[in-house]
Amino acid sequence: MWSKNKRLMIVSGSSNIQLAKELAREAKKPLAKIKIAHFADGEIYVRFNENVRGSDLFIIQSTNTNNNLMELLILIDAAKRASAERITAVIPYYGYARQDRKAKPREPITAKLVANLITTAGAHRILSVDLHCPQIQGFFDIPLDDTWALPLFANYLYDKKMKNLVVVSPDAGGVTRARRLAKILHASMAVIDKRRTDHNVGEVMHILGDVSGKNAIIIDDIIDTGGSIVNATNAVKKQGAKNIFLCATHPVFSKDAILRLVNSVALEIIVTNSIPFQKHKKIKVLSLGKMLGKSILSIHKNESVSLIHKEILKRNLQ
Repeated sequence: MWSKNKRLMIVSGSSNIQLAKELAREAKKPLAKIKIAHFADGEIYVRFNENVRGSDLFIIQSTNTNNNLMELLILIDAAKRASAERITAVIPYYGYARQDRKAKPREPITAKLVANLITTAGAHRILSVDLHCPQIQGFFDIPLDDTWALPLFANYLYDKKMKNLVVVSPDAGGVTRARRLAKILHASMAVIDKRRTDHNVGEVMHILGDVSGKNAIIIDDIIDTGGSIVNATNAVKKQGAKNIFLCATHPVFSKDAILRLVNSVALEIIVTNSIPFQKHKKIKVLSLGKMLGKSILSIHKNESVSLIHKEILKRNLQ
């Protein structure tokens, strides 16, 4: 039986140290001292520089690159061998999540493979943010808490005091996410019928719903190259939308995505800091630090994590 009286410790991998510092401040715990280095051939070396035996240890690491994923696995293994009592992998961005099924013959299900790797390494729990699809929770045989960035977006957009809003899902897969935001903001909703012709390539076919003369909020979980969401922005603008805001939890921002986004007709791009990137004045970053810090404390105390979404959401939006 897990006891909340165990010592709470938080450690950061190298993927997003600034976010780790923010959530550690929220949890009122300093980051544990650790050494992460590389051998000449790129092999990763990890060592905890303080005692973690018997602790409730939270490891902060996004897996947006192969190197970050490998580093997370090594951090978990080092913590297990150092006798941490419980290890929670806090993964703000869960990489490989888009490969969650066999869409074509002879394809892997890499989201499941990564889940197996993390579990085998020795993690006891997972804390994530906006998994690409809910079924990934079932790929883990350990407890998983998937938190939402939606309250952060809702608060920020509410403060703009905009009227005549429509929330737009860029594809059928994001309808649930868009519907939640539309319900909170008391907005109408539209869906883009998109055909994906290849990886990172999406063609807009139709817009289901009325966007003409409205302030449009296009919301997605990931912006990678930016091609699909910029195409969606152009389509919504062509249908007569007034101002267009883009929201996405995870700013993967591959290749020239930032340039493509800032040159688009979107008025503002709103993302979280689940992945660090080069800042731009047109891109607004909302921090996950408070939400993840509170979530860590709730997990440590055996309290509800889902209630944190209501705590963060402005009272007049509930």
